[in-house]
Amino acid sequence: MIPLTVAWDDIGGLVDAHERFLAGTLVDSTVRDSVLDSWKRCRSAGLKPHQLLIPHTPDLALDDGFLRAADPVLRDLSTSLGEAGMSIALCDPRGRMVQRLGGDRQLRHRLDEVNFAPGFDASEPVAGTNGVGTALAERGAVYVVGREHFADCLQPFACAGAPVRDPLSGRIEAVLDLTCLRDDGDPAMLRLVREAARGIEARLLEQSTQRERALLAAYRRAGHDIGGWPRQPRLGPPGPGDGHGDGELGRIDLAVLREKAEELLASPRRTLDEVVLSGGRTATLLRRTVRSAAGETGVVVEARILGGRRLRHVVPVEPAPAAPSATALLSTLPARLTVPVVPAQPPHDAAELRPAGADDSAPDGRLLLLGEPGVGRLAVLARRRLEMLHEASGRIGTTLDVTRTAEELAEVTVPLFADFTAVDLPDAVLGGDEPGPLGTDTPLRRVALGAVHEESHLYGVGDCVQYVPSTPQARSLEDRQSVLEPALVAADGWLAQDPARLERVLAAGIHSLITVPLRARGTTLGVVSFYRSEKPAPFEEDDLSLAQELAGRAAICIDNARRWTREHNTALALQRSLLPRGRPEQSAVDVAYRYLPAQAGVGGDWFDVIPLSGARVALVVGDVVGHGLHAAATMGRLRTAVHNFCSVDLPPDDLLTHLDDLVGRLDRGEGWAVENARTDSGIVGATCLYAVYDPVSRRCTLTRAGHPLPAVVAPDGTVEFVDLPSGPPLGLGGMPFETAELELAEGSQLVLYTDGLVEDRHRDIDSGLDLLRTVLAHPDRAPEDTCEAVLDALLPTRPSDDVALLVARTHTLGPDRVAQWDLPSDPAVVSRSRAAVTEQLTAWGLDDLSFTTELVASELVTNAIRHATGPVQLRLLRDRALICEVSDGSSTSPRLRRARTEDEGGRGLFLVAQLTERWGTRYTPDGKVIWTEQPLP
Repeated sequence: MIPLTVAWDDIGGLVDAHERFLAGTLVDSTVRDSVLDSWKRCRSAGLKPHQLLIPHTPDLALDDGFLRAADPVLRDLSTSLGEAGMSIALCDPRGRMVQRLGGDRQLRHRLDEVNFAPGFDASEPVAGTNGVGTALAERGAVYVVGREHFADCLQPFACAGAPVRDPLSGRIEAVLDLTCLRDDGDPAMLRLVREAARGIEARLLEQSTQRERALLAAYRRAGHDIGGWPRQPRLGPPGPGDGHGDGELGRIDLAVLREKAEELLASPRRTLDEVVLSGGRTATLLRRTVRSAAGETGVVVEARILGGRRLRHVVPVEPAPAAPSATALLSTLPARLTVPVVPAQPPHDAAELRPAGADDSAPDGRLLLLGEPGVGRLAVLARRRLEMLHEASGRIGTTLDVTRTAEELAEVTVPLFADFTAVDLPDAVLGGDEPGPLGTDTPLRRVALGAVHEESHLYGVGDCVQYVPSTPQARSLEDRQSVLEPALVAADGWLAQDPARLERVLAAGIHSLITVPLRARGTTLGVVSFYRSEKPAPFEEDDLSLAQELAGRAAICIDNARRWTREHNTALALQRSLLPRGRPEQSAVDVAYRYLPAQAGVGGDWFDVIPLSGARVALVVGDVVGHGLHAAATMGRLRTAVHNFCSVDLPPDDLLTHLDDLVGRLDRGEGWAVENARTDSGIVGATCLYAVYDPVSRRCTLTRAGHPLPAVVAPDGTVEFVDLPSGPPLGLGGMPFETAELELAEGSQLVLYTDGLVEDRHRDIDSGLDLLRTVLAHPDRAPEDTCEAVLDALLPTRPSDDVALLVARTHTLGPDRVAQWDLPSDPAVVSRSRAAVTEQLTAWGLDDLSFTTELVASELVTNAIRHATGPVQLRLLRDRALICEVSDGSSTSPRLRRARTEDEGGRGLFLVAQLTERWGTRYTPDGKVIWTEQPLP
């Protein structure tokens, strides 16, 4: 025999299986089912085998009673394992280690290195497959060795763990674990840890009261005296699911059985119940009384599992003076037990059920629950209330909408708690404002009404209600206290609100009422009313406590929604004030636009249409990162900056460069002390698309900074997304912006938009662009119709991001409205230019502007010849205004100044500014253009 130098699970098998599992491929039978199930749970929890983040909780402790039972067992176990090099760990029910005993120095050191020490969490979602966490997940004893551990750091060890349960309730009180180095591991560790856990459970039973032990012993004697019944399925979970088919019940089946057992324990006139389980099985629950030798009396509920994969035929048994099925089942019990047979008064809607053909030798029962009926009833009620509170915490407040939150409160409480639930709020709360003091003079609005039927005759949703001082609702608002009216027929104060209406309410069966003020953060927001009609029992004091808890949770959610509504309305008002109002006067394009805020909050999307010199127009769409007031304010600053840059006629790439520098300075807070205390004052980031269209040349120049591509719709319906160079988003700096130029046919549509139109969490941007292309392929639509069609096709009912959309249809300025002359650099040409201008204005029927335009053209041409270089060009454009332009090859800009009395020159531009409505300078790659505008007569 050749000795092995490595452990068996390092040779192959588990190593390959572990790697295949992590790679997502099929794992064969090399891995035990329980280990493979644990690996799957670890992967679902997002664990990484090479990296564990194990939290530490100091000063952990278990219950003193449990420690009194566990300490002797642990001492004995530690003594017996003193020479075995094995560590003993005791963990709480959540898998966090409380104590660690035994083990040599090397083992303790290695366990400390992997955080398997007191205070650290060893649960499976945190530490992966191990003796503690997997025993908790499996709810049974487990043995894990070497590569069966999910985490790499735990693979040098072998461990065995077992849960320690309360012998009466079955609840897991702790987890016991034995751990050693992998080479020292032995499957016998599983037997040791099981016996130790049972020893602790036995000592826990000794600590129970004499009454509890006597009742449990009486039940066990009853079971021992009834022999010859086949083996029953084990009432314990074999694994994470319901293991039907293997003779065991899973966690889901056990939870259903326990819930039904609690209800049966609390029902004094019921002795049997039948529950359908997984795998085609049914369980008959039997409730019976047991009495100990000392005379202690209690009630037990036992389960008898019937059937296999197919349901047995079930037939009704007509009720008789004594329950026959109960008598048949109880006749087999020992005579010394007192088992009273309660006269059968079954529910009116169902007969008692039992399996057909069942005889007295049916499968034996297993104990599910032991207790007293009175306590059982309270336990069932408490459990139901906890379930309702748990459901309320998950279902109330799912949105930041005041009305919807009120509706959720009504939906949760009807019909589980009340038959009708009415929520009344003042209009100020609905609008997001802070409500003033609420009293009898405050009108309220019925916001939500949950009802089991429509014939309640209560005020409906939307009705305005003003409660008189004697009503429970008014008293709740005035005193800020809940009010219980168990019998409305005798509540004169409630009837005084509207005697005729409320008499009809009583006739509809409504008989009991609880009113609770909706209070949050020291403010009363409204009142909620709970009514009962279908349930004959009136509201009780315990119901009042539950109503207060439900209303308190709902009030916090309503106040959160109110505060969000206020901020949302403020941000929306700010943003709308910063967005364009109406359309500017220009002839280059017909435009239509839409802005839709996101459901989650106002964002920083914006658009603009800015008239430029020379009959041109600038189209802008941008998007600021984030939502809320900060994004809206930043949007306003950027839009103002774009207007300022347009006023000096910056080229598109230069404009984005200046805007990029501005965003960077805003982000750095230059010139101001930067305060990051506010959550919405984070890093500024934005995208922008800037386009300039010239109707004379039909040329469009575009550039972008991280923005989606624009779409161009040709007159024939062809849709193309312009292949613009991709510039970085604004604020990053360091990269130049590039432009693209294209020629647009008259009637083309240029479509600019933000990413919220084509991209959301349910659709990627490529799918959105394809859908947009399909919608835009209708050139006959007007821009307004195009906007409507695009929004209808692409936007969901509740968009997650805000959307800006700008559609522009191009026009051209034809040759009949443009006159142009190339002039030599000769002073003699000035007179000829005046004559040409006069002649052209006469042809256009603008003789009234001849004198002024002659003077303006003469002055601008003279300055160009005298002070500039290169060719000179004179151009007249007849648009909404008369535009006169003179271009030259110089980049020197003229300045307007006030000439002194003795100066011979310097008055030309002053005269131009006085005679025209606007004038300015724009630079071109070849020089500059001086332009003026005069209004048409």
